[in-house]
Amino acid sequence: METNNPVIFKEHSRVSSHPFGTVNGKDVLLFTLLNKSGHKVCISNYGGTVTAWESADKNGELSHNIIGFDEPGTYFGDHPYFGSLVGRYANRIPHGHFLIGEKEYTVSINNGPHHLHGGFKGFDKVIWNAAVDEHGNLQLDYLSRDGEEGYPGNLQVNVTYSFTDEDELIIRYRAKTDAPTPVNLTNHCYFDLSGNNEPINDTQLLIKANLYTAVDNELIPTGELLPVQGTPLDFTSPKKIGDLLQPGFYDHNYVLDKKEDVFDHVATAIHARSGKQLEVFTTEPGLQFYTANGLDGSFRNRNGKPIQAQTAFCLETQHFPASPNHPHFPNSILYPGKLFESTTKYRITVV
Repeated sequence: METNNPVIFKEHSRVSSHPFGTVNGKDVLLFTLLNKSGHKVCISNYGGTVTAWESADKNGELSHNIIGFDEPGTYFGDHPYFGSLVGRYANRIPHGHFLIGEKEYTVSINNGPHHLHGGFKGFDKVIWNAAVDEHGNLQLDYLSRDGEEGYPGNLQVNVTYSFTDEDELIIRYRAKTDAPTPVNLTNHCYFDLSGNNEPINDTQLLIKANLYTAVDNELIPTGELLPVQGTPLDFTSPKKIGDLLQPGFYDHNYVLDKKEDVFDHVATAIHARSGKQLEVFTTEPGLQFYTANGLDGSFRNRNGKPIQAQTAFCLETQHFPASPNHPHFPNSILYPGKLFESTTKYRITVV
Protein backbone atom coordinates (compact mmCIF):
# COMPACT_ATOMS: atom_id res chain seq x y z
CA MET A 1 0.00 0.00 0.00
CA GLU A 2 1.28 3.46 -0.88
CA THR A 3 -0.87 5.60 1.42
CA ASN A 4 -1.78 5.75 5.08
CA ASN A 5 -5.55 5.84 4.56
CA PRO A 6 -7.62 3.05 6.18
CA VAL A 7 -8.84 0.39 3.76
CA ILE A 8 -11.33 -2.23 4.94
CA PHE A 9 -11.98 -5.45 3.02
CA LYS A 10 -14.94 -7.80 3.33
CA GLU A 11 -15.29 -9.08 6.87
CA HIS A 12 -14.83 -12.72 7.88
CA SER A 13 -17.54 -14.66 9.71
CA ARG A 14 -15.50 -14.59 12.93
CA VAL A 15 -14.41 -10.98 12.60
CA SER A 16 -16.57 -7.90 13.04
CA SER A 17 -15.81 -4.19 13.23
CA HIS A 18 -17.48 -1.07 14.50
CA PRO A 19 -16.61 2.64 14.77
CA PHE A 20 -14.17 3.51 17.53
CA GLY A 21 -14.04 7.29 17.47
CA THR A 22 -12.14 9.70 15.25
CA VAL A 23 -8.62 11.13 15.32
CA ASN A 24 -7.88 14.34 13.42
CA GLY A 25 -11.07 13.88 11.45
CA LYS A 26 -10.24 10.28 10.46
CA ASP A 27 -12.45 7.38 11.49
CA VAL A 28 -10.99 4.66 13.70
CA LEU A 29 -12.32 1.10 13.82
CA LEU A 30 -12.31 -1.61 16.48
CA PHE A 31 -12.11 -5.20 15.23
CA THR A 32 -13.38 -8.15 17.28
CA LEU A 33 -11.85 -11.55 16.55
CA LEU A 34 -13.82 -14.53 17.90
CA ASN A 35 -12.86 -18.19 18.24
CA LYS A 36 -15.03 -21.30 18.49
CA SER A 37 -15.23 -21.00 22.31
CA GLY A 38 -16.71 -17.52 22.07
CA HIS A 39 -13.51 -16.00 23.44
CA LYS A 40 -12.46 -12.74 21.84
CA VAL A 41 -9.68 -10.30 21.16
CA CYS A 42 -10.40 -6.67 20.25
CA ILE A 43 -7.90 -4.65 18.22
CA SER A 44 -8.08 -1.04 17.05
CA ASN A 45 -6.42 0.18 13.88
CA TYR A 46 -5.37 3.22 15.90
CA GLY A 47 -1.92 2.20 17.05
CA GLY A 48 -2.62 -1.47 16.29
CA THR A 49 -3.87 -1.50 19.87
CA VAL A 50 -5.12 -4.65 21.58
CA THR A 51 -7.90 -3.23 23.75
CA ALA A 52 -9.36 -6.47 25.14
CA TRP A 53 -8.72 -10.20 25.39
CA GLU A 54 -11.40 -12.25 27.09
CA SER A 55 -11.41 -15.95 27.92
CA ALA A 56 -12.76 -18.36 30.53
CA ASP A 57 -11.05 -19.01 33.85
CA LYS A 58 -10.89 -22.40 35.61
CA ASN A 59 -14.50 -21.97 36.78
CA GLY A 60 -15.72 -21.34 33.24
CA GLU A 61 -16.33 -17.65 33.91
CA LEU A 62 -15.29 -15.19 31.23
CA SER A 63 -12.75 -12.63 32.39
CA HIS A 64 -10.29 -10.21 30.87
CA ASN A 65 -6.60 -11.03 30.39
CA ILE A 66 -5.25 -7.53 29.81
CA ILE A 67 -5.74 -4.02 31.12
CA GLY A 68 -8.00 -2.05 28.77
CA PHE A 69 -10.71 0.52 28.25
CA ASP A 70 -14.07 0.60 26.53
CA GLU A 71 -13.86 4.29 25.61
CA PRO A 72 -11.57 5.15 22.68
CA GLY A 73 -10.62 8.54 24.11
CA THR A 74 -8.24 6.97 26.63
CA TYR A 75 -6.21 5.45 23.80
CA PHE A 76 -6.14 8.69 21.83
CA GLY A 77 -4.61 10.60 24.76
CA ASP A 78 -1.29 10.23 26.51
CA HIS A 79 -0.99 6.79 28.13
CA PRO A 80 1.81 4.29 28.85
CA TYR A 81 1.29 2.21 25.68
CA PHE A 82 -1.67 0.12 26.91
CA GLY A 83 -1.90 -2.71 24.34
CA SER A 84 -0.03 -0.67 21.75
CA LEU A 85 1.91 -1.80 18.72
CA VAL A 86 5.28 -0.13 19.28
CA GLY A 87 7.88 1.08 16.75
CA ARG A 88 9.81 2.12 14.65
CA TYR A 89 12.20 1.19 17.48
CA ALA A 90 10.72 -0.27 20.66
CA ASN A 91 12.47 0.52 23.94
CA ARG A 92 15.26 3.07 24.34
CA ILE A 93 17.88 4.65 22.13
CA PRO A 94 20.24 6.64 24.38
CA HIS A 95 20.21 10.38 23.68
CA GLY A 96 18.34 9.61 20.44
CA HIS A 97 21.70 9.01 18.78
CA PHE A 98 23.09 6.15 16.70
CA LEU A 99 25.44 5.43 13.81
CA ILE A 100 24.85 3.35 10.70
CA GLY A 101 28.29 2.81 9.27
CA GLU A 102 29.95 6.18 9.68
CA LYS A 103 26.76 8.21 9.28
CA GLU A 104 25.25 9.75 12.40
CA TYR A 105 21.50 9.97 13.02
CA THR A 106 19.45 11.68 15.72
CA VAL A 107 15.85 10.72 16.47
CA SER A 108 13.34 12.50 18.69
CA ILE A 109 13.92 12.82 22.43
CA ASN A 110 10.73 11.92 24.31
CA ASN A 111 11.85 10.14 27.50
CA GLY A 112 14.03 12.41 29.57
CA PRO A 113 17.21 12.81 27.49
CA HIS A 114 16.47 9.62 25.52
CA HIS A 115 14.31 8.20 22.74
CA LEU A 116 11.59 5.69 23.70
CA HIS A 117 9.20 3.50 21.68
CA GLY A 118 9.46 5.38 18.39
CA GLY A 119 9.25 8.95 19.66
CA PHE A 120 6.46 11.47 20.12
CA LYS A 121 4.36 9.93 17.35
CA GLY A 122 5.43 6.32 17.12
CA PHE A 123 3.49 3.49 15.55
CA ASP A 124 1.18 3.48 18.60
CA LYS A 125 -0.24 6.89 17.57
CA VAL A 126 -1.04 6.43 13.88
CA ILE A 127 -4.06 5.04 12.06
CA TRP A 128 -3.08 1.85 10.25
CA ASN A 129 -4.59 0.59 7.02
CA ALA A 130 -6.72 -2.39 8.01
CA ALA A 131 -7.97 -5.43 6.10
CA VAL A 132 -9.44 -8.79 7.09
CA ASP A 133 -8.13 -11.66 4.97
CA GLU A 134 -9.91 -14.86 3.95
CA HIS A 135 -8.55 -16.68 7.02
CA GLY A 136 -9.98 -14.19 9.50
CA ASN A 137 -6.64 -12.52 10.24
CA LEU A 138 -6.42 -8.78 10.77
CA GLN A 139 -3.84 -7.24 8.45
CA LEU A 140 -2.45 -3.84 9.38
CA ASP A 141 -0.20 -1.79 7.10
CA TYR A 142 1.63 1.48 7.61
CA LEU A 143 4.13 3.46 5.56
CA SER A 144 6.55 5.23 7.89
CA ARG A 145 8.09 7.89 5.71
CA ASP A 146 11.72 8.91 5.55
CA GLY A 147 12.49 11.37 8.35
CA GLU A 148 9.54 10.41 10.54
CA GLU A 149 10.68 11.05 14.14
CA GLY A 150 14.18 11.39 12.65
CA TYR A 151 14.46 7.84 11.26
CA PRO A 152 16.04 7.30 7.85
CA GLY A 153 14.29 5.51 5.02
CA ASN A 154 10.74 4.83 3.94
CA LEU A 155 9.70 1.80 5.99
CA GLN A 156 6.72 -0.27 4.83
CA VAL A 157 5.33 -2.26 7.77
CA ASN A 158 2.80 -5.10 7.84
CA VAL A 159 1.50 -6.60 11.09
CA THR A 160 -0.84 -9.61 11.12
CA TYR A 161 -2.95 -10.40 14.17
CA SER A 162 -4.38 -13.94 14.34
CA PHE A 163 -6.61 -15.36 17.09
CA THR A 164 -6.89 -19.14 17.11
CA ASP A 165 -9.34 -21.65 18.54
CA GLU A 166 -6.59 -22.58 21.00
CA ASP A 167 -6.72 -19.08 22.55
CA GLU A 168 -3.49 -18.01 20.89
CA LEU A 169 -2.87 -14.42 19.87
CA ILE A 170 -0.23 -14.60 17.14
CA ILE A 171 1.47 -11.41 15.96
CA ARG A 172 3.56 -11.50 12.79
CA TYR A 173 5.65 -8.45 11.92
CA ARG A 174 7.11 -7.75 8.48
CA ALA A 175 8.94 -4.67 7.19
CA LYS A 176 11.06 -3.49 4.28
CA THR A 177 12.97 -0.26 3.70
CA ASP A 178 14.64 1.78 0.98
CA ALA A 179 17.48 2.96 3.26
CA PRO A 180 19.29 1.40 6.24
CA THR A 181 17.27 1.98 9.43
CA PRO A 182 16.84 0.53 12.92
CA VAL A 183 13.72 -1.64 13.33
CA ASN A 184 12.40 -3.15 16.55
CA LEU A 185 8.68 -3.93 16.76
CA THR A 186 6.68 -5.26 19.71
CA ASN A 187 3.32 -5.23 21.43
CA HIS A 188 2.84 -3.60 24.83
CA CYS A 189 -0.11 -5.48 26.39
CA TYR A 190 -0.38 -5.20 30.17
CA PHE A 191 -1.35 -8.69 31.26
CA ASP A 192 -3.75 -9.09 34.16
CA LEU A 193 -4.54 -12.77 34.58
CA SER A 194 -6.65 -12.06 37.67
CA GLY A 195 -9.12 -10.16 35.47
CA ASN A 196 -9.53 -7.57 38.20
CA ASN A 197 -6.21 -5.63 38.23
CA GLU A 198 -5.09 -7.12 41.51
CA PRO A 199 -1.46 -7.10 42.71
CA ILE A 200 0.66 -9.51 40.69
CA ASN A 201 2.58 -10.85 43.72
CA ASP A 202 1.06 -14.34 43.53
CA THR A 203 1.60 -14.74 39.78
CA GLN A 204 4.20 -17.42 39.14
CA LEU A 205 6.71 -16.60 36.41
CA LEU A 206 9.27 -18.51 34.37
CA ILE A 207 11.65 -16.73 31.96
CA LYS A 208 14.11 -18.84 29.99
CA ALA A 209 17.08 -16.52 30.28
CA ASN A 210 20.33 -16.84 32.18
CA LEU A 211 21.54 -13.35 31.24
CA TYR A 212 20.13 -9.83 31.13
CA THR A 213 21.30 -6.54 29.64
CA ALA A 214 22.68 -4.43 32.49
CA VAL A 215 21.41 -0.84 32.62
CA ASP A 216 22.37 2.40 34.31
CA ASN A 217 20.08 4.45 36.55
CA GLU A 218 18.29 5.82 33.46
CA LEU A 219 17.54 2.29 32.17
CA ILE A 220 20.09 2.62 29.37
CA PRO A 221 22.08 -0.54 28.59
CA THR A 222 25.74 -0.37 29.54
CA GLY A 223 26.62 -3.08 27.02
CA GLU A 224 27.23 -5.71 29.69
CA LEU A 225 25.41 -9.04 29.66
CA LEU A 226 25.21 -10.18 33.27
CA PRO A 227 23.99 -13.43 34.88
CA VAL A 228 20.60 -13.45 36.58
CA GLN A 229 21.74 -16.13 39.03
CA GLY A 230 21.81 -14.85 42.60
CA THR A 231 19.77 -11.73 41.75
CA PRO A 232 16.05 -10.85 41.95
CA LEU A 233 16.02 -11.20 38.15
CA ASP A 234 16.35 -14.97 38.28
CA PHE A 235 13.19 -16.61 36.92
CA THR A 236 15.01 -19.56 35.36
CA SER A 237 12.80 -21.74 37.54
CA PRO A 238 9.18 -20.73 38.32
CA LYS A 239 8.87 -18.21 41.15
CA LYS A 240 6.12 -15.97 42.47
CA ILE A 241 6.79 -12.44 41.31
CA GLY A 242 6.07 -11.15 44.80
CA ASP A 243 8.82 -13.29 46.31
CA LEU A 244 11.43 -11.20 44.49
CA LEU A 245 9.57 -7.96 43.77
CA GLN A 246 10.96 -4.67 44.98
CA PRO A 247 9.26 -1.26 44.56
CA GLY A 248 9.80 0.04 41.05
CA PHE A 249 12.07 -2.87 40.22
CA TYR A 250 11.28 -4.81 37.07
CA ASP A 251 11.89 -3.05 33.77
CA HIS A 252 14.60 -5.30 32.36
CA ASN A 253 15.52 -6.94 29.08
CA TYR A 254 16.29 -10.65 29.31
CA VAL A 255 18.73 -12.34 26.92
CA LEU A 256 16.71 -15.36 25.93
CA ASP A 257 18.24 -18.85 25.99
CA LYS A 258 17.53 -19.57 22.35
CA LYS A 259 19.04 -19.19 18.92
CA GLU A 260 18.25 -15.90 17.24
CA ASP A 261 15.34 -16.07 14.75
CA VAL A 262 14.27 -19.53 16.02
CA PHE A 263 10.65 -19.62 17.18
CA ASP A 264 10.59 -21.06 20.69
CA HIS A 265 8.88 -21.01 24.07
CA VAL A 266 10.50 -18.35 26.28
CA ALA A 267 8.23 -17.58 29.24
CA THR A 268 5.23 -18.79 31.26
CA ALA A 269 3.08 -16.97 33.82
CA ILE A 270 0.45 -18.70 35.98
CA HIS A 271 -2.23 -17.10 38.15
CA ALA A 272 -3.39 -19.77 40.60
CA ARG A 273 -6.76 -18.31 41.58
CA SER A 274 -8.03 -17.86 38.03
CA GLY A 275 -6.14 -20.93 36.81
CA LYS A 276 -4.97 -19.01 33.77
CA GLN A 277 -1.61 -19.75 32.23
CA LEU A 278 0.08 -17.40 29.77
CA GLU A 279 2.81 -18.82 27.55
CA VAL A 280 5.05 -16.71 25.32
CA PHE A 281 6.75 -17.94 22.15
CA THR A 282 8.91 -15.78 19.89
CA THR A 283 11.62 -15.53 17.27
CA GLU A 284 13.06 -12.49 19.06
CA PRO A 285 16.32 -12.58 21.07
CA GLY A 286 15.07 -10.50 24.00
CA LEU A 287 12.14 -10.13 26.38
CA GLN A 288 11.34 -7.01 28.40
CA PHE A 289 9.71 -7.82 31.73
CA TYR A 290 7.95 -4.74 33.09
CA THR A 291 5.73 -4.58 36.16
CA ALA A 292 3.84 -1.36 35.40
CA ASN A 293 5.93 0.58 37.89
CA GLY A 294 4.86 3.96 36.49
CA LEU A 295 1.13 3.48 37.07
CA ASP A 296 -0.25 5.49 39.98
CA GLY A 297 -4.04 5.05 39.86
CA SER A 298 -4.65 7.94 37.47
CA PHE A 299 -6.03 5.49 34.88
CA ARG A 300 -9.06 3.32 35.64
CA ASN A 301 -9.50 -0.13 34.17
CA ARG A 302 -12.75 -1.07 32.40
CA ASN A 303 -14.04 -2.32 35.77
CA GLY A 304 -13.66 1.18 37.21
CA LYS A 305 -10.78 0.30 39.52
CA PRO A 306 -7.70 2.56 39.58
CA ILE A 307 -4.72 0.88 37.94
CA GLN A 308 -1.86 0.89 40.41
CA ALA A 309 1.77 -0.06 39.95
CA GLN A 310 2.45 -3.79 39.86
CA THR A 311 -1.15 -4.81 39.21
CA ALA A 312 -0.22 -5.92 35.67
CA PHE A 313 2.90 -6.94 33.78
CA CYS A 314 4.31 -6.78 30.28
CA LEU A 315 6.32 -9.43 28.46
CA GLU A 316 7.52 -7.54 25.38
CA THR A 317 9.40 -9.61 22.82
CA GLN A 318 12.10 -7.53 21.18
CA HIS A 319 15.63 -6.86 20.04
CA PHE A 320 17.71 -5.45 22.86
CA PRO A 321 17.32 -1.79 23.92
CA ALA A 322 19.99 0.48 22.39
CA SER A 323 21.09 -2.26 19.98
CA PRO A 324 22.19 0.30 17.34
CA ASN A 325 24.69 1.60 19.92
CA HIS A 326 26.20 -1.80 20.83
CA PRO A 327 27.66 -3.76 17.89
CA HIS A 328 27.87 -6.97 19.95
CA PHE A 329 24.09 -6.96 20.51
CA PRO A 330 21.95 -8.78 17.91
CA ASN A 331 21.70 -6.66 14.77
CA SER A 332 18.65 -4.38 14.55
CA ILE A 333 19.53 -2.51 11.34
CA LEU A 334 17.35 -3.34 8.33
CA TYR A 335 18.88 -2.82 4.90
CA PRO A 336 17.25 -2.34 1.49
CA GLY A 337 16.53 -5.64 -0.22
CA LYS A 338 16.16 -7.42 3.12
CA LEU A 339 12.91 -8.35 4.87
CA PHE A 340 12.39 -7.83 8.58
CA GLU A 341 10.42 -10.78 9.96
CA SER A 342 9.39 -11.50 13.54
CA THR A 343 6.69 -13.66 15.13
CA THR A 344 5.37 -13.75 18.68
CA LYS A 345 2.62 -15.95 20.10
CA TYR A 346 0.80 -15.42 23.40
CA ARG A 347 -1.24 -18.46 24.44
CA ILE A 348 -3.66 -18.55 27.37
CA THR A 349 -4.88 -21.86 28.77
CA VAL A 350 -6.39 -23.08 32.02
CA VAL A 351 -4.31 -25.28 34.33
